[in-house]
Amino acid sequence: MTTPATPDAFDTLLGEAMAGSERFGHRQHVRLTWLAVRRHGAADALTLVGEGIRRTAAKAGAPQKFHVTMTRAWVELVAHHADAAPDFDTFAARHPELLDKELLTRHYRPGTLAGERARTTWVEPDLAPFPRAAQPS
Repeated sequence: MTTPATPDAFDTLLGEAMAGSERFGHRQHVRLTWLAVRRHGAADALTLVGEGIRRTAAKAGAPQKFHVTMTRAWVELVAHHADAAPDFDTFAARHPELLDKELLTRHYRPGTLAGERARTTWVEPDLAPFPRAAQPS
């Protein structure tokens, strides 16, 4: 269940996550992450999604939009809830909290997530710990 974090691998997942969508909103981010976790495992998904989003933000001229802590947090949360759902819609129906883009505010103080440290490196939750089934390294 491993894959190199290649642009092609990310682009394939991105294309699937965007199928039928006009914009890359929160639901598409979660779907992309779910696809990556299911196909490559949590640790490789973190690399694949992280590097892909970082590249995409840089290509769009907005490298500051990439956020290390948010990216890892979402991969961890999706990985924890990943199950044998046959498709993303079933997964989303089983775990609707993941479609709440404010979910991280249950785990982090606003100032923590807004800080430069959280943007550039991993910061553990400071309000409530994550449930953890798999921990990306």
